[in-house]
Amino acid sequence: MFRVKNNKLEVLLVQPGGPFFAHKDDGAWTIPKGEAAPGEDLLARAQIEFEEELGIKPSGNWIGLGSIKQKGGKTVYAWAFEDNLPEPFKLKSNTFEMEWPPRSGKLKEFPEIDRAEFFTEEVARRKINPAQTPFLDRLRAALNHNQQK
Repeated sequence: MFRVKNNKLEVLLVQPGGPFFAHKDDGAWTIPKGEAAPGEDLLARAQIEFEEELGIKPSGNWIGLGSIKQKGGKTVYAWAFEDNLPEPFKLKSNTFEMEWPPRSGKLKEFPEIDRAEFFTEEVARRKINPAQTPFLDRLRAALNHNQQK
């Protein structure tokens, strides 16, 4: 999701939930994402994941941003759309369970996403997982191309 505010591009990023991301900031934020089943429509899956992670149904004109490969080998496909979070916005993310503390034998539930914020393009480049930076470049190129039409 992106918006233009005060003539500046802003993109929505999310901070993964759970104890491993609790004290991380720069380089730890991401686009909302999830895993698709083999043969599943990737745009449809992206829309479902967005809704599951933020609690709002996305809609708009979708801009394909292609794919990237993250450090761990995961391929991420992305689309962008222009919109804004509803006012007031309350994050409603799915949850996951994991053993915490490690080797305690105790399962604890955490939100998949614990924060969602719009950042200016400049700040987003610092906050986003470095492997996902090409998505920001592609969005900027697509928006510049559409302005020239």
